[in-house]
Amino acid sequence: MWVVICCGCYHGTSEQREMDAFKGRSQTTKGIWMAKCAGIEPCTLVMDLEGTDGRERGEDDTAFEKQSALFALAVSDIVLINMWCHDIGREQAANKPLLKTVFQVMMRLFSPRKTTLMFVIRDKTRTPLENLEPVLREDIQKIWDSVPKPQAHKETPLSEFFNLEVVALSSYEEKEEQFKEQVANLRQRFFHSIAPGGLAGDRRGVVPASGFSFSAQQIWEVIKENKDLDLPAHKVMVATVRCEEIANEKYAGFTANESWCLLEEAVQSGPVAGFGKKLNSILYTSLTEYDAEATYFDEGVRSAKRKQLEEKLLQLVQPAHHAMLGHLRSGTLEKFKEAFDKALNGGDGFSVAARNCTEAYMALFDEGYADAVVELANWDSSKVRDKLRRDIDAHVASVRAAKLSELTSSYEAKLNEALSGPVEALLDGANNDTWPSIKKLLRRETESAVSGLSDALSGFDMDEKTKEKMLTSLEDHARGVVEAKAREEAGRALIRMKDRFSTLFSHDSDSMPRVWTGKEDIRAITKTARSASLKLLSVMAAIRLDDNADNIENTLTSALVDAKNNAAVTDRSITTFDPLASSTWEQVPPAKTLITPVQCKSLWRQFRVETEYTVTQAISAQEANKRTNNWLPPPWAIVALIVLGFNEFMTLLRNPLYVGVIFVGFLIIKALWVQLDISGEFRNGALPGLLSLSTKFLPTVMNLLRKLAEEGQMPATNSSQTNQAVASKSFQNGSSTSNMSSSASSGITASENSPKKGE
Repeated sequence: MWVVICCGCYHGTSEQREMDAFKGRSQTTKGIWMAKCAGIEPCTLVMDLEGTDGRERGEDDTAFEKQSALFALAVSDIVLINMWCHDIGREQAANKPLLKTVFQVMMRLFSPRKTTLMFVIRDKTRTPLENLEPVLREDIQKIWDSVPKPQAHKETPLSEFFNLEVVALSSYEEKEEQFKEQVANLRQRFFHSIAPGGLAGDRRGVVPASGFSFSAQQIWEVIKENKDLDLPAHKVMVATVRCEEIANEKYAGFTANESWCLLEEAVQSGPVAGFGKKLNSILYTSLTEYDAEATYFDEGVRSAKRKQLEEKLLQLVQPAHHAMLGHLRSGTLEKFKEAFDKALNGGDGFSVAARNCTEAYMALFDEGYADAVVELANWDSSKVRDKLRRDIDAHVASVRAAKLSELTSSYEAKLNEALSGPVEALLDGANNDTWPSIKKLLRRETESAVSGLSDALSGFDMDEKTKEKMLTSLEDHARGVVEAKAREEAGRALIRMKDRFSTLFSHDSDSMPRVWTGKEDIRAITKTARSASLKLLSVMAAIRLDDNADNIENTLTSALVDAKNNAAVTDRSITTFDPLASSTWEQVPPAKTLITPVQCKSLWRQFRVETEYTVTQAISAQEANKRTNNWLPPPWAIVALIVLGFNEFMTLLRNPLYVGVIFVGFLIIKALWVQLDISGEFRNGALPGLLSLSTKFLPTVMNLLRKLAEEGQMPATNSSQTNQAVASKSFQNGSSTSNMSSSASSGITASENSPKKGE
């Protein structure tokens, strides 16, 4: 068994120069010395290392000291670390950075094993060891906590890898005897160091003595190749600290610079003229001041810290620069929009206006960016420029789409106006020339609209395929307008049919209202009106914008109007196939069908039912007119009256008194006739006339008697005048009553003859 101890010897060996207090301090150990301890069991090897803060190697070569320290930790079971008592609590003299670096590299390069770290406090002062030891242990614990560790040992405590021991030695020069006694006591602790509870720890990963030389050689090769132990020299460290302080001061001074603060505040609200020039001046001033203060420090460190300061300053001003570019981009975009709209309103072609404005305002942005460039920064403005170009292109595309949509909508509106009304009028007056006229109208208006749109699209610099697609869409829209209007009118086919029937049935060829005097052929008039209505139905049954022929009219005529078919409808329905019992027309695609055969049959049935009343009313009016005009007895009755009443007539001639009585009776009967309006009452039939006269007869007689009585009581001087006035008044009342009766009769006749709305 054997244990390796690493330590620093106070006295040199025979080959080493001993440090002489009278000659001054000098390096006593060069490199690593190794020897076997005499009289200590088990076999113990001692390695003596150079000091970590010697001056002989100089400040530019401290790597070997760190490498040797790491080598000692890797191969030793016990490591003795000499420390001056007054160095406890100091950052550099107590080798804290060294221990931190060595711990970190050791855990990365080698498998950790439990090692005893014995700190030997030299030249102990009056401060008790009990007070010094906690401070030292706390410092070592802080070093351990700050060392980056592998993932497997993130939470592993220091005690798992190291045993910490602290001993103190008095001053050799002041207390030589006490010093030697304390060294002897320390030597005794190394006896049986590998025993359980001994100073050497658990001895995990122990290498046999025969392999120690090879193992140590391999460990040293690994340590030599590790670059993490190439720690900087003292002057480099000083330069690093001081240059960093200067850089921080200049950075703080830049952030507090009034010019920079005003510039930063101004750029938040809008673009600043000369932004790049002002910002470059402030940046160069700060960097120049840094160069002046750091000129005497290490050039490499000075340049590195200057680069860091420059990067921090650029990082600080970059948001302001981005804000400036944002204002520049948004301002350029707004100016472009205004100029573009103005160019379009000025009559420039769309493509020409877009190209000219885009080139002009992209050049304007480039000028603005050149004014805002930061010379120290190598910032790429292509993203901002590309964003502006995308925004301009997007706006152009948006305006282009809006203009094209507006242009297309205007021509579609013109087609709607040019086609809807005329198509409705043509379908309303449906005849054989209706669909040819509609096709001619559609062709003329479509060609006009397509020609106008084609000329308007020439300024948009669009490819022929897109242009052709838009023109085709306009043609389809025109055709769609006609088809939609035809479908709309087809939905009102029944109303159109009844209106046409009413017009032809109730008006003559001169468009004058018919008066049913009894001489009109109602059957022929009805047939003509229904045939015209059937013609309208056949025209509205399908869309005929193509040149394809169909037999819709013949089918409807043969199935609905033909006299023979109507007479034999019962037999046909049983023995023959009904041509209207279908949902499609022959030679007509379903997409072009407006009213199916079944719907035509249903509409015709409903049409006949709703027009029967108009025909019946006309027949009734005609018969009533005949009865009104034939109230006199027949001629043979008049001849019989003359022959049979000849004797009575001669009697009246012989006795004139009878003539007077008869005349008075005639006047009374005439007055009653006028007052009762007998002819008007019997116009609606005998029974209604008798019933009406029975209610009016007695009041009329009483009225006449009352007037005669009043006339009899008047003075004799006025009797003649009164009689004349009464006669005149009676005559006038009779005439007025007759006129009123005639007007009422005419109104009733007119109401009977005129068709009701909706029939």
